[in-house]
Amino acid sequence: MNLKQLYILFILAVLFSSCSKVYSPALYHQDIAYQPKPASFDSVKSATYISGGLNTYLGADYDDMIVSGQANISQGYVFNNFNLAYGAFGVLGDFGNNVIQKGQPNYFTDKYFGAIGGRASANFFVTQGRTDIRFIGIEMAYSHEFGDYANFRQAVQSQPNYYADARTNLFTIGLTSEILFHNVNNPGFQNGIRGFLGTTLGYNPLYSTYYTGDNSSARIFHDIFPKISYFIKVKQFFGTIEAGENIFVRFGYKF
Repeated sequence: MNLKQLYILFILAVLFSSCSKVYSPALYHQDIAYQPKPASFDSVKSATYISGGLNTYLGADYDDMIVSGQANISQGYVFNNFNLAYGAFGVLGDFGNNVIQKGQPNYFTDKYFGAIGGRASANFFVTQGRTDIRFIGIEMAYSHEFGDYANFRQAVQSQPNYYADARTNLFTIGLTSEILFHNVNNPGFQNGIRGFLGTTLGYNPLYSTYYTGDNSSARIFHDIFPKISYFIKVKQFFGTIEAGENIFVRFGYKF
């Protein structure tokens, strides 16, 4: 392929991206978050966790910017070689437009969104020294979105050059693996790293519009998504940093 052909392909890609506007639900691949649970070396076997955090990520076209704040409350348990957690969360955020230019139809600077939902998490573990190896687990989350951004997707989904997934109810499920350990002679100072691999269930309308040219292998990368989480707890305080298609930072307190 010569330089002229590459230049033509580049121009076509720019023109295509400027004409096509792609929108996914605000919490698509964003509803899963780390749920703390007591460790085998904790003195209490059940605990309540509250936290708040900031999440930032790009839209489906990798141009629009999404920022949201999230509040969480959850209950965690440790049994013999088994953990369980469940909880609820609320989200308020802003979808910032960088694709539709001023003067074009449907132009806006930003649109707010909100969401409420619940999460559940369970895992098996074995203990080796000062480490809990949570070798296999399951995570799931349900969320309901509302607000201006949800209304916008519903309004433009049938318009030319707009590709929108107008779903407002999402259910995500996946598998996890985690290592949690405490510092030498200090069980209250804990660190953990968790990996997640999952998918959002249900039919994605973009498959019959924007992704019509994709084969089954390409669609796997739209469906399945990874996430890695770092957890730290010092006495009753804890924090998490999560990265995947986003960066999500939280701080909280354990009761």
